[in-house]
Amino acid sequence: MSGKQHLLEPDDAGIAKAVDTIRAGGLVAMPTETVYGLAARADSVKAVAEIYRTKGRPDFNPLIVHVASLDMARELAVFDQVAEDLAARYWPGPLTLVLPLRKGAPIAPAVTAGLPTIALRQPAHPLASRLLAELQLPVAAPSANRSGALSPTRPEHVLQSFGEASPLVLDGGACDAGLESTIIAVRPEGGWKLLRPGPITGEELSDMLGPEAESRGATIESPGQLAAHYSPGKPVHLHRREPVPGSYMIGFGAIPGDVNLSPTGDKAEAAARLYECLHLAAASDKAEISVAEIDPEGLGRAINDRLVRAAAG
Repeated sequence: MSGKQHLLEPDDAGIAKAVDTIRAGGLVAMPTETVYGLAARADSVKAVAEIYRTKGRPDFNPLIVHVASLDMARELAVFDQVAEDLAARYWPGPLTLVLPLRKGAPIAPAVTAGLPTIALRQPAHPLASRLLAELQLPVAAPSANRSGALSPTRPEHVLQSFGEASPLVLDGGACDAGLESTIIAVRPEGGWKLLRPGPITGEELSDMLGPEAESRGATIESPGQLAAHYSPGKPVHLHRREPVPGSYMIGFGAIPGDVNLSPTGDKAEAAARLYECLHLAAASDKAEISVAEIDPEGLGRAINDRLVRAAAG
């Protein structure tokens, strides 16, 4: 199969096919409000192994488990009051909580990469919500792309990344946020730590929870912590006010380019368009990519985090 033959329409028949495929141990790329996720049942060793095999993903990098409800999440992890408050405020939505894994939780060991914690999220996208509700199974769903490559915010990005080996893709159009979820660890001994910046900013979380706990060092606790990630396959030059000669320029605000993340300087729009613009740059005939300077305040921190990792790749 190729192209449209991989696509599932966002209707009853398409969702039913996606449900049947995942229940049988197969993979389906599902839309979320952040990026498309490569979904498989999280309780199946074989299904989770297929995620790693399809992505070419390092087995020390844990996976986010997507749940249909807070009740389902409580069956998998230990929720203290801080975690309960965060879920009440931000779920469903683009916040992933790293919590202590509940003893006996029906999760394949590879999902947690051997860690005593599990990363959980309840997505807000209506198709993902319906799919999970009909499945009534926790689903492991890293971004639906080859490991280390650009994250997909449109169904065609999934197809481009995997080519003839593409899984089925539930077509939800373009993702709203366009940037992976914020990930925070809620420590059982107290405190919290931002593990991956995202649509919910560290400043907003600090206002709610107080200051972050100290870092535990270089241990990978969640997805998206590899130094080289989100690579467009070309050299990337950051913080540019003008392009490196001969490069494809991604502008921002008043800094022009071949494409602009947001001509008005809106960081939410820039986050939503980040991967789309990097995909355009990767597909261009120019050998290198330049990216305009973006100040690191608020959502700029998450955008710059992804760009630094893209440049490292």
